[in-house]
Amino acid sequence: MAAGGITIDDGVMIGPNVSIVTDNHDFQNRMVLRCKPVHICRNAWIGVGAIILPGVTIGENAVVVAGAVVTKDVAPNTIVGGNPAKFIKSI
Repeated sequence: MAAGGITIDDGVMIGPNVSIVTDNHDFQNRMVLRCKPVHICRNAWIGVGAIILPGVTIGENAVVVAGAVVTKDVAPNTIVGGNPAKFIKSI
């Protein structure tokens, strides 16, 4: 679902079954669709089955491990994982 816009920079690797979602329903009025863009920066690596939620930026050279649910921005040169995704280490 790309209603909010998806930007994928050069050198990005995306594993199978990754979901990139750019919209969500408003909690007060479920008929309203809220859209926010997703940006995956240069040389990022998104592992199999990861879910990237609306409004997130994945920083340059960042790694999102398999199955992670990314709800917030990921800093450049870091590894994140889990549900919700949390910082694991710098690279």
